[in-house]
Amino acid sequence: MTEVTEPVTDEWRATGERIDTLIAASAAGGVVARERSEELVRLVTDFYGAGLERLLDLVHEHGRLDDETLAAFAADDLVAGVLLVHGLHPYSVATRVENALESVRPYLGSHGGDVELLGVTDEGAVRLRLLGSCDGCPSSSATLALAVRGAVEAAAPEITTIEVEDADETAAGAAGPLVPVDSLFSRLHETGHGADPGDAGATWEPVPALLALESGGVERFTVAGLPVVACRIGPDLFAFRDRCARCERPMAGATLARRLGGDSGDGVLSCHACRAHYDVRRAGACLDAEADGAHLDPLPLLADGASASVAVPSPVPASSVAAT
Repeated sequence: MTEVTEPVTDEWRATGERIDTLIAASAAGGVVARERSEELVRLVTDFYGAGLERLLDLVHEHGRLDDETLAAFAADDLVAGVLLVHGLHPYSVATRVENALESVRPYLGSHGGDVELLGVTDEGAVRLRLLGSCDGCPSSSATLALAVRGAVEAAAPEITTIEVEDADETAAGAAGPLVPVDSLFSRLHETGHGADPGDAGATWEPVPALLALESGGVERFTVAGLPVVACRIGPDLFAFRDRCARCERPMAGATLARRLGGDSGDGVLSCHACRAHYDVRRAGACLDAEADGAHLDPLPLLADGASASVAVPSPVPASSVAAT
């Protein structure tokens, strides 16, 4: 078994957490001491923010701030996070949210669903509409909301609320706030994809080895203590609990193939032990006549080309990620 070590927490994230700790500790000296600590952080932040803004102006004046450079800034977590704090991110909230939704559409599509961005209000509320429905997955609402929430909060941590309308509920006027979002400062210090997994009953765990998976490939991992089987169809990645719904054995030796007479983009995952067949794009629904509604248990997966993470339901103790 090949071990894939999870990256050590970034030093800049640890620094942010240390700042929070020091500010909290200053409260022991009274209200005045805490206020002075917070003012010091604000002044230092404003000072470096002004320097960063001037730096970007100089790069622009010299004709170096082109689309390619801006894309590189946005793709770097550290640079993007720092620019975001100072209101200097190159992309608008709406653009970042739309890009985030694009990253989860393959997963939503595997449940027969989609998501539409209705708009972003001046108060920082993101309004979304969930479309379609999950075919064969009893936990569709929770998994779809978790995937959308994680992607949006990671891309735009400064938003205040995510409002989700269900396509069927819209006609009845049943829509409202679904996910309250914490403050920007605390959100930037969280690990993973920025979601608050405790509220949704899951944690986002990075699985960088997924990016190396080739189209048609199948790989088994242990992610934060949970056995996972993952596969790729073209550019789309999918993840399920590593347990066959029919024989209840791990999916060791599982293969991915195109369904006979199916489209070029479909995929059937076959259990090596009992030869059960599962439709990957239909949330792992079993294709065998005698299956009686059996299906694999899909897991939310976020991938943007530079990183990949899987949502692991709680309570599963945190641990390293291992490839089987």
